[in-house]
Amino acid sequence: MTHTFQTGDTVRAHYRSGTYIGKIVEDRGEQYLIEVLAVIKHPLQGDIHNYGKLDGVFFHERKALAHYEKMNVKKAAVHPFHDEIPAYGASLKESVTKLREKLTDKDTPFNRKALETLANLETHSYQKIYNQ
Repeated sequence: MTHTFQTGDTVRAHYRSGTYIGKIVEDRGEQYLIEVLAVIKHPLQGDIHNYGKLDGVFFHERKALAHYEKMNVKKAAVHPFHDEIPAYGASLKESVTKLREKLTDKDTPFNRKALETLANLETHSYQKIYNQ
């Protein structure tokens, strides 16, 4: 079911392979322009069209969208959000922790590569954001 939202509404939105809490900035017909306020689910690592494979595919490193970054999201992927909005840094850290736990459940070459990529993101991009 597609909901109708107004500018300023707080929503949960699935974008690419991540899920975010954001604020509606503009109705663009088939999509909403949404400003990111927090991360619920960190984007998947690797080739999402060949998920779990390493051979013959390009392994993508995917960062979570930044705080206040804007995204165009199809209306069907936007849902109401009524809970308290967590701090962006804390939400990013929690989403990375959840993804790491999922990847460590099963020891596969793909999961090891995804964990390596996630660790690189933390070292080079996320550590300074976590406590903001």
